[in-house]
Amino acid sequence: MPRNRSVRVATLPPPAQRQSAPATHPQRASGAGRRRAVVAILVLVSLALLSVYFREAPGGRLHELQSSGAAVLRPFEVAGERVARPFQDASSWFGNLLDAKSENAKLRKQIDRLRGQVIQNQTAAQENHRFRALLAYRDSRRFPKDYRGLAAAVISRPPSQFVQQIVVAVGSTDGVTLHAPVVTEDGLVGEVTRVAKSVSQVTLLTDETSAVSVTDLRTKASGIVRHAATSGSGLILDRVTKDQVVEPGDTIITAGWRDGKLTSIYPKGIPVGVVTSVGQSDIDLYKVVQVEPNVGFSSLESVLVLVSVQPKRG
Repeated sequence: MPRNRSVRVATLPPPAQRQSAPATHPQRASGAGRRRAVVAILVLVSLALLSVYFREAPGGRLHELQSSGAAVLRPFEVAGERVARPFQDASSWFGNLLDAKSENAKLRKQIDRLRGQVIQNQTAAQENHRFRALLAYRDSRRFPKDYRGLAAAVISRPPSQFVQQIVVAVGSTDGVTLHAPVVTEDGLVGEVTRVAKSVSQVTLLTDETSAVSVTDLRTKASGIVRHAATSGSGLILDRVTKDQVVEPGDTIITAGWRDGKLTSIYPKGIPVGVVTSVGQSDIDLYKVVQVEPNVGFSSLESVLVLVSVQPKRG
């Protein structure tokens, strides 16, 4: 039979309870009181020393003590200044840099504004010079008779190489009529092909639809100046027969023909261009004459529109 074994359970005693130490509020209060008393005593001592310092003679003890203290602390003061000087210099450098950038921006704005004024003044001076040249031509003997000239600024240039037209700032309210000749002091420009109240369209002599009857100023050879399709902005003098004399360097002017009531669009004697080359073959009926126009069509800024002053015939 197995024996019954008894198990003993050891009972541990309960853990000892810790007792909290009593609060030391009276000690804290007494420490704070002592600190306040020390601060008050120091303040009173400082006031007393200041009163004695200001009342005693310059050679008193407190003045000597101050001088001695300053002499002792002077090396530390110098060292502190040397240590702080790079930081002060850096701060001053950054401040000056920011001021310089701000001043630079202001100067740039002023320069841009002055540059714009200079450009406007130069543009106005150039326009004034061009208009003076036009007016001088209008008042000269070279200007066509029975016409008055309307000075006009060019406000639109040719839209493409194949459409040689400009728009000028005069219109029907100024007296412009359809097919009115347009010139500069250098020579023939073209004719008015469309008129509005305040603007007009001018078809240039370099347009493929333009043509003008001309003569050689020296030899009186006649022909028709028209656009040269193979020479860019150049012109050709067409319909010049082989028996007529035309040489390079000759000046070509408008013919200005009249036949009863019919007259040419352009008045007589307006310069058109200068002959640059003359060719001739046995097969062709006419000479091949190249003409360089007097007017710089790519740089037109102002023109004169010719308005007839003759009364219309019934």
